[in-house]
Amino acid sequence: MGGTLRVGFVGLGEIGKPMATRLAGRQAEAKLDLTVFDLAAAPVEELVAAGAKAAASVGALAAGSDVLCVMVNNDQQVRSVLDEALAALGDRDGGGNGLTVVIHSTVAPGTAAELQELAARRGVRLVDAPVSGGAMGAGTGELAVLVGGSDEAFAAIRPVMDVLAKKVVHAGPIGAGTRFKLARNLMHYAAFTAATEAQRLAEAAGLDLVELGEVVRHTDALTGGPGAIMYRDTAAEMEPGSFWFTTFGHLRQLAEKDLDFAIALADELGVEVPMARLARERLAPGLGFPEEQE
Repeated sequence: MGGTLRVGFVGLGEIGKPMATRLAGRQAEAKLDLTVFDLAAAPVEELVAAGAKAAASVGALAAGSDVLCVMVNNDQQVRSVLDEALAALGDRDGGGNGLTVVIHSTVAPGTAAELQELAARRGVRLVDAPVSGGAMGAGTGELAVLVGGSDEAFAAIRPVMDVLAKKVVHAGPIGAGTRFKLARNLMHYAAFTAATEAQRLAEAAGLDLVELGEVVRHTDALTGGPGAIMYRDTAAEMEPGSFWFTTFGHLRQLAEKDLDFAIALADELGVEVPMARLARERLAPGLGFPEEQE
């Protein structure tokens, strides 16, 4: 894409502000021209100090942007931003042609497709592109961005995403980015829940919870944590004797043994560990081992 790409950014919160700050700091090398908007004055002032311009409204921002990034809190706010942006497009030559709206907020599974339909009526492209990696990843440009949308829309936003993220995934058509993020976060928060069980068990056993957390972070950095099992390209049942059947067979033996011991310890200490019991029941079939017949 030749020339300078005009980028608008709405929503300068915990993750949005470091994302926008990264864009601001790389405008020259990436051939971007960044303008921002937020209802709060302070983060806008910080971005202006970092080299961005400030817009008076969402509408003004949309009217002067080629790519409009939206990182607000929820579906209602996303819809409000899009409504205001689309209402302002009469100020643009050729209507909305050329504008691509990027929804970085994590929205409901069906929201992106609904918003794409609204945008398309005004000649505007729209993608859902939620991010993973938190504020730290946003600040360092090491986010993963998960994009759902057409090939044309993906190509239009790619120069911006390459500044924001170390890993950019075109997950599929509109909505695929959101579904990708929800699958990732299901694991994230289920693992958090399991961590709280481990903390309760450790506390009841008289152990240091801070040290436990340090050990978990240390060993997860070495083993990959839950992602260490995620190499198969299917969740179907495994064929007995196959590579993964054999490899996961060793994992299953260790896991079931250790889960049995942990559950026995929890019973001895009177600690409720429903996630551990469910893991003991569901890990093997979840990995792809055939369900055992009664």
